[in-house]
Amino acid sequence: MGLIVQKFGGSSVANAERVMNVARIVTDTYKKGNDVIVVVSAQGDTTDDLIEKANEINPKAAKREMDQLLCAGEQISISLLAMAIESLGFPVISLLGWQAGFNTNSIYSNARIKNIKTNRLQAEIAKHNIVVVAGFQGINRYDDLTTLGRGGSDTSAVAIAAALKADRCQIFTDVEGVYTADPRKVDNAKKLKEITYDEMLELATLGAQVLNNRSVEMAKKYGVELEVLSSLNPIPGTIVKEVAKMEKMLIRGVTKDKDVALVSILNLQDTPGVAFKIFSKLASKNINVDIILQSFGRDGTKDIVFTVNKENGPVAVELLNDMLDDCKIVCNTEVAKVSIVGAGMESHPGTASKMFEALYESNINIQMISTSEIKISVVIDAEAADRAVSAVHKAFIPND
Repeated sequence: MGLIVQKFGGSSVANAERVMNVARIVTDTYKKGNDVIVVVSAQGDTTDDLIEKANEINPKAAKREMDQLLCAGEQISISLLAMAIESLGFPVISLLGWQAGFNTNSIYSNARIKNIKTNRLQAEIAKHNIVVVAGFQGINRYDDLTTLGRGGSDTSAVAIAAALKADRCQIFTDVEGVYTADPRKVDNAKKLKEITYDEMLELATLGAQVLNNRSVEMAKKYGVELEVLSSLNPIPGTIVKEVAKMEKMLIRGVTKDKDVALVSILNLQDTPGVAFKIFSKLASKNINVDIILQSFGRDGTKDIVFTVNKENGPVAVELLNDMLDDCKIVCNTEVAKVSIVGAGMESHPGTASKMFEALYESNINIQMISTSEIKISVVIDAEAADRAVSAVHKAFIPND
C-alpha cells in the first residue's frame, strides 16, 4: 500500500516484553501490505548508563570516543528487535546508521545530517524485508561514528521518510499523542487531534519532550506528515502537518523548560559593538542564546541579560570573564521558562495579560518575557514551574 517509517523510543523497547510488543506493531503494519522501515533508540536508560560508565573512567573523554561508545546502545536495540520480528516469521534485517547511508558532518555528539545514500535501504525494501535502522547515529568523512544529539532518533526517522518520500512517519512514544500540557503533571491536559508544524516546533523547542525540535523542522522543510502515537495503547494519535489557518486563536499547549540558565552582565561599558562581540564569542563556541534583554544605558553602562541551556551557563560566564573587564557576570541556574503556543496570538489582544494575570494570581514573579507571533515565554523561578504551567493551562484551557 505504501512506505511507512516508524520510530520507537527507548521506553518502547525497554525490556523483552516491550520489544515483542513493538515487533507485533511493526509486523501488523507490514501485513497490511506496507513496506516498513523502523528506527529505534537505545533501550530504556542505556545511553545514560553508558555515559555514567564513561565518567567512571574519564569524565573529560573526547567527544569522538563518547560517540563510539554511545552508538552501542542503538546497536543492541536493532539486533534485539530484528530477532523478535524474525521469531514472528517475518523477513527482517537490521542496519547501523552508516549501513543505512547516514552521512554527517564532524561535530561529534551533535552532528548534522549532510545526506542519506538510500541505495541499501531501497535494496532491502525491494527484497520485501522489514528494515530496522539504528537511530541517532551516522558516519562522517573520516569514517568515524557520530551521534546526532539527544532526540536524534526522531531526526533519523524523519530524514529517512524525507529521503524516500514515505507516505507517513509515525513516532511512537509512551504517551498517546501531543497534549496541551504534560498529562502527568496537569490533570485536565487534552490530547490534540492535529497541530501545525510551526506550533509543534515551538512546543518542542520550548520544552515539550514528545518530539525533537530538529525533527519537526526537517518534517516541515520536506513536507513529511508526522503522527505521534502510543506504542502501548493502539489508538489514533496526533497528526503534525500544515493545517489551514483559522481566525480563531487556539492555545495549543503550555510547556516548561528547566534546562535554562540566566546569565547577567551588569555594569557593562555602553560602547558601540559590545553586544556583537559578546554574542559572536558565544556563537563561536556553539552556545545558543535564547531570550535577550538589554537595559537602557545609564552613566555610560548598561546591563545585558540572556538565557542559554543550563550546561552552557557556567561556560558562558567563563568565556565572558576572559573578554570583559569592569563588569559583573553572574549565572542563575535555578530558573525555568514557561511558554504558551498557539496560532493567531498577534491578532488577539489580551493574550499576554491573561497569561500574566494567571501568574500574578498564583504569586509567581516574572523575570523575563519573550514573544513571537505564536508564542509567549516567561522566565521564572524553577521551583514555581509546575505551579505556573497548571495556572496558565487553567486560564486558557479550562475544565470541560
